[in-house]
Amino acid sequence: GGRVLLTTFTRNLAEALEKQLALLVDDPEVRDRVYVKNVDSVSYEVVGRHHKPAVAGDDVLNPLWEEAAEGTPFSISFLSREWEQIILAQGLESEEEYLACTRTGRGVPLGKAQRAVVWRALRHVVDGLAAEGRSTFPQLANKAAELVAGPEYDHVIVDEAQDIHTAQWRLLRRLVAEGPDDLFVVGDPHQRIYDSHVSLTSLGINVRGRSTKLKLNYRTTQEILAWSVPLLGLAPAQGLDDSADTLDGYRSPIHGQRPVVKGYPDRDAELDGLVEQVRAWLDADVEPSAIGVAARYVWVARKAAKRLKEEGIAAYQVPSKTQGVQVGTMHRMKGLEFRCIAVIGADEKSMPAAKAITPEGEDAKAHAQDIQKERCLLFVASTRARDHLYVSYSGTPSPFLPA
Repeated sequence: GGRVLLTTFTRNLAEALEKQLALLVDDPEVRDRVYVKNVDSVSYEVVGRHHKPAVAGDDVLNPLWEEAAEGTPFSISFLSREWEQIILAQGLESEEEYLACTRTGRGVPLGKAQRAVVWRALRHVVDGLAAEGRSTFPQLANKAAELVAGPEYDHVIVDEAQDIHTAQWRLLRRLVAEGPDDLFVVGDPHQRIYDSHVSLTSLGINVRGRSTKLKLNYRTTQEILAWSVPLLGLAPAQGLDDSADTLDGYRSPIHGQRPVVKGYPDRDAELDGLVEQVRAWLDADVEPSAIGVAARYVWVARKAAKRLKEEGIAAYQVPSKTQGVQVGTMHRMKGLEFRCIAVIGADEKSMPAAKAITPEGEDAKAHAQDIQKERCLLFVASTRARDHLYVSYSGTPSPFLPA
């Protein structure tokens, strides 16, 4: 039989897929032919055959971006998007290539003089990373795509495809020969919570006319779904085949209780409410590990875990193999599911998160994309619940919450 790569965006998603695969495949010979790895691990493995890669963390990247933006009319956000969405996505390696390229998907047109300023700023980041002997994950994917000698798998399955970067798609395309059942792609553009807006056609991956839209949701109840879908707003999402994608006809055959939304005067009162709700679920014989608590910020998730522990409730940061309530950021909850989910901190200061939003005056298109990402994030967190959804905020509620 052929070798199969089952890949996805994050490590904890890959771990979840591996557990689920063990339930589906009980033949050891078949199981040994399926390799479950997140896409960054695939890049790391390929480059690692030639030299040990070193990935840059925020401690290296943040100072470089600050220095690069200084003295330019561009923000760090604008420059980093330009680098990831245009230069790395198109594999541009010279100023001449950048000056001549098309910048599809970017909201602000740049003349040649402006592009020259941008290129010099980005060279500062690239040279700084090279001096440290480090790279980012999209850089690593580009390098891996160059180093792959030929196809290494007979079939590649991609989960959470909407969040895969163009450079990573380029690598995946080279890991499997074109042919019947070469790539099986699963994604939901309404759950896009990162900056990847990819045209698969431009990468030689033709999905138009070959895709199937799934409209039945078996994870969560119709009541939770009906409450959560309006969080996404009215704008259609950009599908993986470049066409607009809507949730028309999207439904669940399962029914249950309506979501509970509660407001509190301050954060401490909100955490008291969380303890009360989690205790009620535990008293109703819900397993602790079947309860999730999702927050927009790491510090809020940590405070929630600390408060639960102080009240004698076992709680651990996602992902954890220890039995207890699973607490984490909304990003970390991606791909997971729980019987009961508490989404906390859904206030106007947290959703949308100010630091995640490009100013409208700088780039109106990026601003709109950022707002939509935050909407998607709240939608993702809310739909992790199978049976019960509890949403709370302190002060003024997020403008995303249904009235």
